[in-house]
Amino acid sequence: MSDMTNDMNDMDDIDDTDAEDEFEDALEVIPAHCTMDLNTALDDSKIAIHFFFNNKFDDAQNILQPWVGTSLYHTMGTSIFQFLEAILTFQPSSIQKASTSLKRSIRLCNLYRKKNTLTQSIGNMMKKPNYDSYTPDEIHAELCYAEALLLKALLTFIEDETLVSFLRAGIKIRSCFNSYKECNNILVSRSWIEEENSYKVHFESGVRLGIGAFNLMISLLPSKIIKLLEFIGFSGSKHLGLNELHLGNQLQNGVRHVLCVMTLLAYNLVIVYVFTQEDGDLEFCDVALKQQLAIYPNGALFLYFKGRLEFMRGNTEEAAKWYTSSVQSQIAWKQFHHICYWEMVWAYSVALDWKRAEMYACKLMEESKWSRTIYNYQRACIMLMRGHSNLSRDDLNTINQLMLDVPKYKQRIAGKSIPMEKFSVKKSQRYINQNNRLFLPAVELMYLWNLFKVFSKKKSLCENLFRLIDKHTKDLEKNPGQYGSEYEFDNKALGQLLKGTCLRIMNTPLLAEECLKNVISLEKKIKEDRFLVPYAHVELAFLYKNKGQLDKAAWFLESAKKNYSGYSLETRLHFQIHCAWSTLNESKPEGNLKANETECDRY
Repeated sequence: MSDMTNDMNDMDDIDDTDAEDEFEDALEVIPAHCTMDLNTALDDSKIAIHFFFNNKFDDAQNILQPWVGTSLYHTMGTSIFQFLEAILTFQPSSIQKASTSLKRSIRLCNLYRKKNTLTQSIGNMMKKPNYDSYTPDEIHAELCYAEALLLKALLTFIEDETLVSFLRAGIKIRSCFNSYKECNNILVSRSWIEEENSYKVHFESGVRLGIGAFNLMISLLPSKIIKLLEFIGFSGSKHLGLNELHLGNQLQNGVRHVLCVMTLLAYNLVIVYVFTQEDGDLEFCDVALKQQLAIYPNGALFLYFKGRLEFMRGNTEEAAKWYTSSVQSQIAWKQFHHICYWEMVWAYSVALDWKRAEMYACKLMEESKWSRTIYNYQRACIMLMRGHSNLSRDDLNTINQLMLDVPKYKQRIAGKSIPMEKFSVKKSQRYINQNNRLFLPAVELMYLWNLFKVFSKKKSLCENLFRLIDKHTKDLEKNPGQYGSEYEFDNKALGQLLKGTCLRIMNTPLLAEECLKNVISLEKKIKEDRFLVPYAHVELAFLYKNKGQLDKAAWFLESAKKNYSGYSLETRLHFQIHCAWSTLNESKPEGNLKANETECDRY
């Protein structure tokens, strides 16, 4: 290989970074598997995938298990399934099982990968390797190695929350990235012969998946992080990533085709709506889901994505039906139900159906261990939206207890608090300081979870939201004393931000602009919620972008990025700023937007 020998890989990726990856019974030679050739292994993997995504987990495991430890794809397939179970359930036993399985896969891959002598390795540094000399097993071992290393690195982030584990994960991801690049070199440089087509399509689908996912992931990161990653050899292009994944999607016979589809669905239905103000490719998602649900009619993941598609279209009732179908489709992974419950909390909240939203918020709080701090706080917020006059004494006591419990469950990962947990703890204290009241707390959460985009999909949803916000902001002006006087301007600024954003998505730019500038004018009077001002800047940027005033949009993005720091949920906003800059530069033919400071200074 051009930049790595197997000995160097073993040292960098296994022994030096993960002493625990060593096995007492570590194999030194490839196990005998004369009756399991590569094509048969790939065929078995396709059958196992079909069972797995139709929730027939035991059937999938029964196909793979007899050959685990000897066949690359049977071993790797088991690791992938166990990894998915680990991240969807977050059970310590599942995480440990997946970790052990991935270590075994990495070791087996290293035994199958191309062996280079020291002389060959030095020669490869001077010229391109002869990829035609690689056997089919060696080619697929390189790809499986990259996949296993990536999954092990990702698992490290939830398996061990120390700083050392994060550094180890970073080293693994770097090695994984290099291995995927090597796989891409094999794909484009090898002289593929006709007899190899039976396994080339499987290799190509994996390379497209890996290169595509890496590029997409890196392209979403804030510019400062991207510059650092580029310095150490990483690069990322959103367009390249999407193109590679779509090419992988076209390889329908490829064993990793379904993973390409899932990655595209996750990007277009989840990531785009969490990190940006853009729309995902819902038309593609609609077509892809029809195809996948025809193949996997009971597939919990695809039923979930179908619910997410309807949610992003503003069809909240339809979304809830699909989420319910996903929950009912399987009982093996109870924790996956919680993802659907989370979605139903916010689908019903968008519909302003606070009772049904609270029902699922309660389910999350009682059943899920992911973040009791966030669950307690959001349930209390949703209950508060029903209004004090509509709450019984028992309801009020429940809310008070929930708020008192919010700080008790706060977590630290690698020495850092989770930003939304920190926010929830601050707001729970604010609740106490404001006579057991909060101003539009669930609407604020919907805004911070970037759900206002959903309201824009249906006029009725938008109008109902505006009436709710308008009613409460007017009530705040008439009776500011109900929240005490300490945070009067924080509440006013929040009301103006929510109202201005709602008016923006209702395409009422002049009134929206007035509200958002009111937030900025209150900057010096805000006591604690300093995040409201930079968020208002970004909302103004979106407003001007929609009006075609791109220089003004650029100025407000730049101002939010450079003039404000140290506020709540800062990283969340920086992701939006980065993505907004990307779309702004795409919108302007000459690119490299520069804000007109003379025109914009008065803002």
